Amino acid sequence: MTLPTLWAVSDLHVRHADNRAVVEGLRPRSAADWLIVAGDVGERVEDVAWALGLLRERFTRVLWVPGNHELWTRSKDPVPLRGEARYRHLVETCRGLDGRAARAVVAPLFLLYDYSVLAAGARTPDEGLAAAYRAGVVCTDEYLLHPDPHPSRPAWCAARVAETGRRLDALDPKLPTVLVNHWPLTPLPTRVLRHQEFSIWCGTTATADWHVRYRAAAVVYGHLHIPRVTFEDGVRFVEASLGYPREWRAREERFGTPVSALLPRQVLPAPGGRPARGGPAAVRT
Repeated sequence: MTLPTLWAVSDLHVRHADNRAVVEGLRPRSAADWLIVAGDVGERVEDVAWALGLLRERFTRVLWVPGNHELWTRSKDPVPLRGEARYRHLVETCRGLDGRAARAVVAPLFLLYDYSVLAAGARTPDEGLAAAYRAGVVCTDEYLLHPDPHPSRPAWCAARVAETGRRLDALDPKLPTVLVNHWPLTPLPTRVLRHQEFSIWCGTTATADWHVRYRAAAVVYGHLHIPRVTFEDGVRFVEASLGYPREWRAREERFGTPVSALLPRQVLPAPGGRPARGGPAAVRT
């Protein structure tokens, strides 16, 4: 039996024609391969469905988590849903692409952020937000990502963290996990941001120990548009972003490697390592 390889991409932003071309070129290495898509596929439901539908035709399994761009509600959006209703609609749309029930181990998370990942010098979320506005570094979420029916984005984040924690606690404690979230699970990745003020839109400190608590063999995230592999507590963290065309083209020029050679990013087995016994399975949290 051929064990699947688990790959990952993030931040595909398919409203850009050049990015759509990259997505059209994504293919598995074997017929058994799985693909994680860690958010920010697009801002319109039809674009998300197009990209995930195309990838689902090619990969044995596609595991998606929403990013902030999927949750934006623009005035001319043909799907005017906001907040949690928009999230639920996206989930149901994606389930329609793949009707199989989820089982175990690979855990797609949707956790949002709560302004607790602060830049140096900020002591509270209010101070962090004020510093960001002074610097002119303000995430578009402040205008387009609505928390309905929750009173605020931090409140929605707290509800998601609590619900997800309960589901992860119920997993077989003997099994390792692959934790997948659009936003970073720990503050460490934000330390390389050019504009540190942006870190308050980059996750929550409430999940900073989840890679240890939930036995992560790997953590996959995006959002930062800084693709790289790092390690925390011996756990491999994979930032799998494509990013905007100007960003990935600059990386191509700098490193002399085409983006097609870098995506998708291999998650399991870790490059140079041995495949996990039994291969991956998934549970939506």
